[in-house]
Amino acid sequence: MADDDLLWAHLREVPAFRALLRSVEARFYKGLTLPDPILDLGCGDGHFANLILSGLSPVGVDRAAGILREAARRRVYRAVIRADAARLPFRSGVFSTVVSNSVLEHIPGVEAVLAEVARVLRPGGRLVFSAPSEHFADYLSVGRFLRRLGLGGLAAAYCRLFNRISRHVTCESPGWWAERLRAAGLEPLDFWYYFSPTATALLEWGHLYGLPSLFFKKLTGRWVVAPWALSLWPVERVLRTFFAEPPSRVGAYFFMIAVKP
Repeated sequence: MADDDLLWAHLREVPAFRALLRSVEARFYKGLTLPDPILDLGCGDGHFANLILSGLSPVGVDRAAGILREAARRRVYRAVIRADAARLPFRSGVFSTVVSNSVLEHIPGVEAVLAEVARVLRPGGRLVFSAPSEHFADYLSVGRFLRRLGLGGLAAAYCRLFNRISRHVTCESPGWWAERLRAAGLEPLDFWYYFSPTATALLEWGHLYGLPSLFFKKLTGRWVVAPWALSLWPVERVLRTFFAEPPSRVGAYFFMIAVKP
């Protein structure tokens, strides 16, 4: 396997459902130029940045102290800072790029966060982010099955539960986000959807099958018990087709780029 294979790089370290989604997103970032200085807003454990921002000098920000310690150990960030995304501890116009991968959908009152992003970006700087779209709940397989049975109310309840488990506050269209970006002083440049219904079903059921990984993580500090090609190749074969899916007309997620004029 190639050393730069993003799917394998994720499968070795995180549960399969997360590996599929994050490796697809990493593919998009690898196709972009991300000028320094970079702010990784909602950096988490730093695993994703270790793959897409390696060789750069980003600053990582998150609210969770424990996860920031893990991010610091990866040595991908020149600094990791605990802060609220709506009150960033940086002077105005300091960053050329803000990356926020699958973070903004979890934040209530995201408009205040977008205003802070606009403030810390320099003119010409870009915000690059991904989020679940307005189609996310429609693509959940259990919900689709229940709707086919005529159980629309039960399907809606299931989708609300799954969004709650996923800590989704916002699953809206790119147009919804574009309005709020403009209100914050940012101009949307481009976006595309990704993740088909089948890929979303793999993500959905992967949450259940990934429960043993959560136990192993709490026990050992690692998600994957056996991070070797021999043990992972059956899962890799299943996921490979969906990893290679191109952007589509609609999808469960979207990727967006905005600029500060």
